[in-house]
Amino acid sequence: MKKFSWRSILTVVVVAAAGVYLLPSLNPQLWPYKTINLGLDLQGGMHLVLEVEVDRAVENTVDRLAQDLRGVLKKERVRHLGIEKPDARSLTVTLPDPENLEKFDSLLEKEFRGVKLISRQPQGDATAIGLGLPEEESEHIKDMAVRQALETIRNRIDQFGVSEPDIRRQGSNRILVQLPGVQDTERAKSLIGKTALLEFKLVDESNDVNAALEGSVPRDSEILYSYDIDLATGQKTNRLPYLLKKRTLLTGANLTDARVQIDNQFNEPYVSIDFDRKGGRIFSKITEENVKKRLAIVLDNRVYSAPVIQEKISGGRARITGNFTTEEANDLAIALRAGALPAPVKILEERTVGPSLGHDSIRKGLISMIIGGALVIVFMIIYYRTSGLIADLALALNILLIAAGLAGFQATLTLPGIAGIILTIGMAVDANVLIFERIREELALGKTPRSAVEAGYDRATLTILDANVTTLIAALVLFQFGTGPVKGFAVTLSMGVISSLFTALILTRLIFDYLLINRRMKRLSI
Repeated sequence: MKKFSWRSILTVVVVAAAGVYLLPSLNPQLWPYKTINLGLDLQGGMHLVLEVEVDRAVENTVDRLAQDLRGVLKKERVRHLGIEKPDARSLTVTLPDPENLEKFDSLLEKEFRGVKLISRQPQGDATAIGLGLPEEESEHIKDMAVRQALETIRNRIDQFGVSEPDIRRQGSNRILVQLPGVQDTERAKSLIGKTALLEFKLVDESNDVNAALEGSVPRDSEILYSYDIDLATGQKTNRLPYLLKKRTLLTGANLTDARVQIDNQFNEPYVSIDFDRKGGRIFSKITEENVKKRLAIVLDNRVYSAPVIQEKISGGRARITGNFTTEEANDLAIALRAGALPAPVKILEERTVGPSLGHDSIRKGLISMIIGGALVIVFMIIYYRTSGLIADLALALNILLIAAGLAGFQATLTLPGIAGIILTIGMAVDANVLIFERIREELALGKTPRSAVEAGYDRATLTILDANVTTLIAALVLFQFGTGPVKGFAVTLSMGVISSLFTALILTRLIFDYLLINRRMKRLSI
């Protein structure tokens, strides 16, 4: 009776827990909790394969190196004739005389140890020094660019509100994104692909923008545009050129928050941004030193506004205005909060699965499950009679336990996952077949039904455990190294193996004990 008691308690606990997790999927209003998430192939949605332009990440690092070099050389009073960028991965610094060359070598050793000296060539009295990044540093930058892009995209999608997205790295520089249930694909693509590099730059008011447009662009300046985007055509309209200083005074790296607010005067949405303490100090210093000058707010090389600084601005807060819709402002705030992508991403593959196709997949999967289950149930009843009916009850509970497990662990049910459940149906009764055949053998030896059941379970348990544990190991390997559909299959297969062990070894034994001990059954129908 002791064994009977612990099996009863365990069964009650497991069934109760399964009910708690499964009920929300059946009636969310009755019990609002976790529900079963459907994968892209079952509820429709969006599938993207993105490529991170890792070479641009290296190029951006070289650009920052050039900017840092200029700042350090200016601070240490080292004269130079220019810092050029002959290609995307190297710099050339020209120094006028041996004295400055010696100072430069000292600074290079002290401040820029990670920079590789490529060449040193005399040019008359001057010396041109070639600098670049070591190969291992370039590879590290590329790897980190993909990692940061993955995390940034994940943060954006989390704030976008997609349930159970699948975002993971593929290969060296690709990212797979699956967004179940997303219907506004253009908005999702825009949010994912937005680099969201926020920069504050001074407007170059000492040179004429029209002359720059004709080709006379100062070396330290660049032309960027403000524009609107026609929602109907996607074309850029109202393009307005700005001549800006190349030097970036402040970036979004010091951003702590970005949120949408409504302008009381014009009743239009804008994005309010807050800087951290360091960013606040920098912004305060910028506005203090450039009163009556125009400061451009640039996002992804698009000028959003270029207001005149009227006075020093303290408090570390600014605003980005433009002809935003509320949705556009909200997406911009999400992108800024999640952080800038370290390098641009481009879409290599795009697929959209309609909800009707997903519903059709669910219908076909359920039909397959019902037909397969019905055939198994009929076979077990015909071949094992009452014992077969017990196995069928265990099979029904087995499926419910799998569904509860999917809900409880917030796993995603996919079409291959349904295939895993169908496979589990056969595996679940397989354990019962082993037990029942053992019991038949014991009955043939003349044992009583109770003794035959005990011996049958004892002798079949190790075989069942061995078979199911090896299957579970294979499922875990599939989950660890597989991708989307394979993982979905592995999840349901793993849950099915565990639940079938419970139903075969615990639940059916509990029913047999009840019939033989409590109901004092004298003859076993098997």
